[in-house]
Amino acid sequence: MVATKLASVTTLWNGVKMPWLGLGVWMARDGDEVKQAVKTALQLGYRHIDTAAAYGNEVGVGEAIRESGVPRAEIFVTTKVWNGDQGYESTLAAFDASLSRLGLEYVDLYLIHWAVPGKYMDTWRALETLYRDGKVRAIGVANFQPEHLEEVMSQGSVKPMVNQVELHPYHTQDRLWNFCREHNVQLEAWSPLFRGGELLKESVLAEIGRKHGKSSAQVVLRWNLQREVVTIPKSVHGERIRENADLFDFALTEEEMAWISGLNQSRQVFDYDPYDVNF
Repeated sequence: MVATKLASVTTLWNGVKMPWLGLGVWMARDGDEVKQAVKTALQLGYRHIDTAAAYGNEVGVGEAIRESGVPRAEIFVTTKVWNGDQGYESTLAAFDASLSRLGLEYVDLYLIHWAVPGKYMDTWRALETLYRDGKVRAIGVANFQPEHLEEVMSQGSVKPMVNQVELHPYHTQDRLWNFCREHNVQLEAWSPLFRGGELLKESVLAEIGRKHGKSSAQVVLRWNLQREVVTIPKSVHGERIRENADLFDFALTEEEMAWISGLNQSRQVFDYDPYDVNF
């Protein structure tokens, strides 16, 4: 199902509804900056906010949600356990700390931030406990490759609902995309616009954008959505947050989708080995 409006949702395998488009707040400073970004997004109709313990802005995110006037039940909130907190007991403690900083009674989605070798299975078991205890509505992972997911699915008792990874036209992650579709794990894209406008200078994106009366950024975000990837562009600027949501009055053709996918260079925002996470 392709998103047709800002309120459109995907249904995770456990029945939880997750908005296709959200606001990412990585690098947004805690306090007024992140609060204003979240409030602006919610006023515009966003209902999906993605943060993490490592971002250092959970307090501001929670304050913005409470001050927004939007009922909590209408907002899908994601946060993540950081690498240094992984392990069974330490993950449970880290979750409680995140929930306290957010000032919320529950989280909609809790993710393992990275696949730390030797730790992520114990961490996953902690997420299963949180899920069974009703403290989170859905659990998942981030930056996991098929081999990581296979281990979790074979050794765990609950299959991940979501895998959030770096995904954009320079890094299309086709093998992982196919794996997640096959196993009904919802794929989600962080840094969907790559970085610093470099991707957005590609002439093919500008050409497609002119045809549809859209910016290169809107074209890329639409490409993600039409691949049925949940997408969380980050911004603290009101006009950019508004522009990033203006994606539902046009559609890319199959040919245009292929042109954009053809930009793939396996280039990443971070030069990391997902099988050797040591930070």
